[in-house]
Amino acid sequence: MNMERKRMAFCPSICPGIECEASNQVLEFASNKGVNTFVQRVEGRGLDRCQFGAGGTCCRNCSMGPCMMIEGVPESIGICGATPATAAARNFCRMIAAGAAAHIDHARETVMGFLAAAKGEAPYEIKDERKLLSTAQLFEIKTEGRNIKDIAIELGEKAMAEFGRQDGGLHFIKRAPAKRQEVWKKMGVLPRGIDREVVEIMHRTHMGTDQDYANLILQGTRCALADGWGASMISTELQDIMFGTPVPIRATVNLGVLKTDEVNVVVHGHEPLLSEALAMVADDPEIVAAAQAVGAKGVNLAGVCCTGNEVLMRHGIPIAGSFIQQEIVLATGAVEAMVVDIQCIMQSLPTVAKCYHTEIITTSPRAKITGASHIEFDHHNALQVAKDIIKRAISRYPQRGPVHIPQHKTEVVAGFSHETINQMLGGAFRASYRPLNDNIINGRIKGVGAIVGCDSARVRSGYVHTTVARELIANDVLVITTGCAATACGREGLLTPEAASMCGPGLREVCEAVGIPPVLHMGSCVDNSRILIAATEIVREGGLGDDISQIPAVGCAPEWMSEKAIAIGQYFVASGASVIFGHTFPTTKSQVMTDYLFKDLFDLYGGCWGMENDPNDIARWMIEAIDKRREALGIHKKKERVLFDMAMRREL
Repeated sequence: MNMERKRMAFCPSICPGIECEASNQVLEFASNKGVNTFVQRVEGRGLDRCQFGAGGTCCRNCSMGPCMMIEGVPESIGICGATPATAAARNFCRMIAAGAAAHIDHARETVMGFLAAAKGEAPYEIKDERKLLSTAQLFEIKTEGRNIKDIAIELGEKAMAEFGRQDGGLHFIKRAPAKRQEVWKKMGVLPRGIDREVVEIMHRTHMGTDQDYANLILQGTRCALADGWGASMISTELQDIMFGTPVPIRATVNLGVLKTDEVNVVVHGHEPLLSEALAMVADDPEIVAAAQAVGAKGVNLAGVCCTGNEVLMRHGIPIAGSFIQQEIVLATGAVEAMVVDIQCIMQSLPTVAKCYHTEIITTSPRAKITGASHIEFDHHNALQVAKDIIKRAISRYPQRGPVHIPQHKTEVVAGFSHETINQMLGGAFRASYRPLNDNIINGRIKGVGAIVGCDSARVRSGYVHTTVARELIANDVLVITTGCAATACGREGLLTPEAASMCGPGLREVCEAVGIPPVLHMGSCVDNSRILIAATEIVREGGLGDDISQIPAVGCAPEWMSEKAIAIGQYFVASGASVIFGHTFPTTKSQVMTDYLFKDLFDLYGGCWGMENDPNDIARWMIEAIDKRREALGIHKKKERVLFDMAMRREL
């Protein structure tokens, strides 16, 4: 399948740019106005990345360094004697620790908000009582004869205890297939608590402590599992209980969702506590009246990055852009306020905003930005804070100058939680993964491919994600997607049932029969935990082995940027799913360490890492990995349909 597509008009010489006509229109508009964005910064740096730093063999963990090492050259080892493999392992583990810590802190804030809601101290409520009860059972909480409030409070308290636990294991680990739990036990990587595993990585990677690359990766694995099967899963489940488990919902994405005649308030970051409060008050009569008083019709909420995905899948609030589009959203000149919380927020936003009338408002004490305003969010007083923020935005509307809003927006269908997939496949009264398993076994669906993670200024952003997605669905691979990868797929029309026309014949038949897109939007980056649950349910349903390492499923983060991507990738690999990254990998200057991650981990966990530059090669790697698992299961040959006559039925 020829995946070449024309490059957009605005294409600088060094920066690969973005595969989005709307974004390129605005970038050209902004450039002509003298506004600097990531494009000019990439162009202006004029230097490629430091190869020692990019490849993991620069150690700066003590003041005798930095020591830049070349594997195979004895004279270039660290002053303390550290080898390139040790340096690469330390750096890799510190990336896991940082990425996991981001998800852990998010989860802690979620639990605090959940407890406040359960106690009636915050404006949120328990919207999914069914999930509350099922989650309570996993935490060994008695539910019979008790009221919802008391159950929720106990669940919140037990969830909070997971962070400070020193031993005994995490409750959600019990969700994993029994065989997978045995692998973790054998390897000694079962998380003892959540916070402890991050602390231990930081200790082990201190100068002169753990100096065995394989032993370092054991702790990195334990920390990653504490994220995926601990913190991220806590965030996803408690957010669903509070705000509602997502169900399929139609919405729109891209810059065209901004409005010329309304006050545009853009939410950006990751924690949905604030964005939920903003959604609750945006249509409040007091707010609407205030907007109309300055000449606007009302308030238009739009999202960026993972906060955008959270409100998209629960409320249908449109997404204006992904991580790489955040400055571009401002450069339309149509945004009154961009409200940010944590993670993936460019420090350049206040600088870009000064070129317009836009106010950047930080809301978390953990994430302030020089040049931005700060209104601290408190979930106990969430609605008042949300109103204050929107009123600040309204006050900016009369200052708005010329705007450039491209008329580009694409319809998407989002909100495919594990529960939704279960019901859509099996029906409300017999929810089951059986139809999915059966269609994988009979070959209509070759397997499942996850496309997750960030977008990046280092690649032709959007093109890589969508090229991989198109190639996978053309080869009958059902795609599930999260985060900014999902937004990129949405811009290209891959998140609608109509995209079934791009599929191979088997996947197209299934998608058309069920009425689902071939690329399923499963949420934000913490919602990668939904994929773990879905993989476990596939195993539990039967017919595709008794462990995640056997099912025909594979993951990729082809445009990865954040340390969170490393933590996510490692918890998938440790769970038995192979994962391939695109364009760079943080250990490539140590062949010893890279071989350990790309080859040896497969023997230990049944999953391993990979890396390719070209998106077609990424898709090919994924399809080959799926084919190998199909062959191991004995389902690699497509079964012909058989029409049973009466005699054959009697034999059954």
